[in-house]
Amino acid sequence: MNEKVLITGASGFLGYHIIQAAIEKGLDVYAAVRTNSNIEHLDKLPVHYLYLNYDNREEMTRQLTENKIDYIIHAAGVTKAIRQEVYNLVNATYTLNLAKAAEKLGGNLKKMVFISSLAAVGPLGDYRDKITEQTCPNPVTAYGRSKLLAEKNLANIAIPTTILRPTAIYGPRDRDIFIMVKTLNKGLDPYIGKMLQQLSFVHVKDVAEVAVNSLFMNNARGIYNITDGHSYNRYQFSDIARILLKKNALRFHIPMPLVKMLAYILETTNGWLKKPSVINREKLQELAAKNWICDISKAKKELAFSPQFDLQSGLEDSIAWYVKNKWI
Repeated sequence: MNEKVLITGASGFLGYHIIQAAIEKGLDVYAAVRTNSNIEHLDKLPVHYLYLNYDNREEMTRQLTENKIDYIIHAAGVTKAIRQEVYNLVNATYTLNLAKAAEKLGGNLKKMVFISSLAAVGPLGDYRDKITEQTCPNPVTAYGRSKLLAEKNLANIAIPTTILRPTAIYGPRDRDIFIMVKTLNKGLDPYIGKMLQQLSFVHVKDVAEVAVNSLFMNNARGIYNITDGHSYNRYQFSDIARILLKKNALRFHIPMPLVKMLAYILETTNGWLKKPSVINREKLQELAAKNWICDISKAKKELAFSPQFDLQSGLEDSIAWYVKNKWI
């Protein structure tokens, strides 16, 4: 009988790829989805569906026990919300509730992998250093603070836990970084201000692979930074993408004061409408940060992490998918 893994956030961008990686490893996949989730893209995959109530620890314990779950990869979360309290509830409290529910299984639950984010530690303020697992966390967004709180909540959980902090994830089915590709495809290449930036990226298939592999690394505990291991300046993404798209794009820089004013207007307006803002003053700090470069030596050593995609090959894969599926 195959071992069973519960994957939360299964209907999402990353969750879909984790499911595929888990199936390839021969695991029996249980996909946690919401009742209103769009799961059409999962229809042809051999998965079982679970509907979890993250407010009810006892009910989750019952579901985990009845389905004899061996492993959990927790990728569910919210990336856009209107208040810190909402981020904290979904990303931190619900993570703790799931972990506490799993804790009741005792030794029957072999491992939990939590997908955190590099936003939990935040960017560096200079160009000389790299972010390591020992870097003092200083998240600059509500999302990052909620992920850091989730990590702290897991510190005293009595089950083996691995925490992954991926940087900006891109790849097939992504809709966030895809905005950059779509903008370039329209002939525009905009930037916020004129400053040096060192950026990091990671392809979704590499994140999915390391998430699944981490389940079987018995001695891998604690936090791991996840990037493709390279450093990129702020123009390399568009330089590569424009060539692959075979597009000329007008490169221009929007003055920072103007962007700050726009962010304030959007933040205020969406606050009245009780809708998450596409960009706000906090998000602007993240987008304009100087240094997101990471040291991934710990993940390489303890998780056998070996990224298969750099930005060139990763964008080739992504853009080919976007074209094939008529996104562009």
